[in-house]
Amino acid sequence: MKLNKHMSVKGQIKDRGRIKWTAMMLTEHVDMLKEWQEEDRYNSRPALNEFDLEAIFEEIQLAYKRQCDVEIRIWREGPQTFTGLIAAVDMRLKKLHLDTGLHMQKLSFEEIIGAKTLE
Repeated sequence: MKLNKHMSVKGQIKDRGRIKWTAMMLTEHVDMLKEWQEEDRYNSRPALNEFDLEAIFEEIQLAYKRQCDVEIRIWREGPQTFTGLIAAVDMRLKKLHLDTGLHMQKLSFEEIIGAKTLE
């Protein structure tokens, strides 16, 4: 039995999944389904436990001490990514000042969902 990328085998049944139904759909329906899948992918903020938050904090501290580029992922009605140097960390206001080269971004600690140093 030859399998292609659209075919899966479950027991003795060969199944093409959603591919078999798209022939009966209008292009507008297919476009609407694709948009719907994109919305589902980004509608919920990832839940971070204390280990994740500690790892993010350590990565930010390391990038600040070394003054190296850092990639920070935040959540503002969906995921966003900023890359730059950490200029300051304001613990009183719970803000991070990130110099992206074009302008200074002020990021709240509550918005940050990930950090990675770039070396």
